[in-house]
Amino acid sequence: MPTSAVFPASGTAAATYAATGTVTPAANVPPTEYRYRVVRAYPHDPGAFTQGLAWVDGRLYEGTGREGESSLRRVDLTTGRVLQERRLDRHHFGEGITVWKDRIIQLTWRSRQGFIYDRDSFRPRGVFHYDHEGWGITHDGRRLIVSDGSPVLRFYDPETFRETGRLPVRDEYSGAVGGLNELEYVRGMIYANLWPTDIIAIIDPRTGRLRGRIDLSGLPAAATPASRSRTDVLNGIAYDPAGDRLFVTGKYWPLLFEIRIVKK
Repeated sequence: MPTSAVFPASGTAAATYAATGTVTPAANVPPTEYRYRVVRAYPHDPGAFTQGLAWVDGRLYEGTGREGESSLRRVDLTTGRVLQERRLDRHHFGEGITVWKDRIIQLTWRSRQGFIYDRDSFRPRGVFHYDHEGWGITHDGRRLIVSDGSPVLRFYDPETFRETGRLPVRDEYSGAVGGLNELEYVRGMIYANLWPTDIIAIIDPRTGRLRGRIDLSGLPAAATPASRSRTDVLNGIAYDPAGDRLFVTGKYWPLLFEIRIVKK
């Protein structure tokens, strides 16, 4: 059960929970607006076109993109040094990554195939195929959750890689939410970078409703010295559940940030 669940004490919502074991969020509730506080900044490889980020058991993993530059990496958080790396073939454009048990799963953008690696050695363990673009990927402990840039998330079985369902993502006020990119599962919610903005969407995985927006405007400028011009959009979310730490970075950013979200 998601750790962020709030159980109603009385009323219609309580009756719904008692009967079904789920809570139906009230309609027409606007998404909560958040800002951020920087807890700490860490060095990050400014040559990394970051497409995916994941933190598991004290280790930081990163997927990078662009043809001829795509890779899977294990990175030292404190120094930003690449500790382990596997390069993709030059014709693949790497996208999101997630760690599932003893495997790392990496998507590609337009090749319509994903790669499975041994988590420790990075040795290839398989290939799977899908019929859409690959953008972001995470999991909720049961299902892989995949984005393709559209307002729809897809669920996959992590063992067979068969699609098991879809989730349209909507803001009750402005409609479908497109540009869903890099994903992370955080305290029972799906966090998604909204390409090409400085916004992270907080999505209810039961309903697809937008529950919140984290406005990270100002962070790209903080990451970029005045002497640098080669930076790109915010992209990359990793969550450390043991330490309750949230990490974010971007494409070609020289810094990775640990942040706390705060209500506006």
